[in-house]
Amino acid sequence: MKGAAWPVLVSACLVGVRCRYDGQERPSPGVRRLFEEGRAVAVCPEELGGLGTPRPAAGLEGGGGVEVWQGRARVVNRLGVDVTEAFQNGAREALRQARECGARRAILKQHSPSCGVGSAGNSDGTRIPADGVTAALLRSEGIQVISDEEFENP
Repeated sequence: MKGAAWPVLVSACLVGVRCRYDGQERPSPGVRRLFEEGRAVAVCPEELGGLGTPRPAAGLEGGGGVEVWQGRARVVNRLGVDVTEAFQNGAREALRQARECGARRAILKQHSPSCGVGSAGNSDGTRIPADGVTAALLRSEGIQVISDEEFENP
């Protein structure tokens, strides 16, 4: 992200916050450095949407994040509970925070049904070639999104 305007919105699990569904973190050295330097704002859309940590794993069903926003897909956890509304509320709050801090770019956790960029978790545990719910919303609002994998390995 050379020449990136700061701050950048980032997935909180990438900076060391234990907010993944399983209570773990997935730190990214480069993203953590941006955060420690005050150039990144960390968010966990799933927690922002009211889902606790740990929580049952969830995945997309019927399509990706774009289809969720169109009402043609949903997010379901492994217990069969529809958590679409929580994912959408968290995505809206992440967008609000991005706007509030002036972030025009985001680095999000790849393969997440919320934050995945071009690859998101499906309800059957596989990956689908789609953005997650938050990535799709941010992208639709003109925020450039890249995955942590793209950031660390350009």
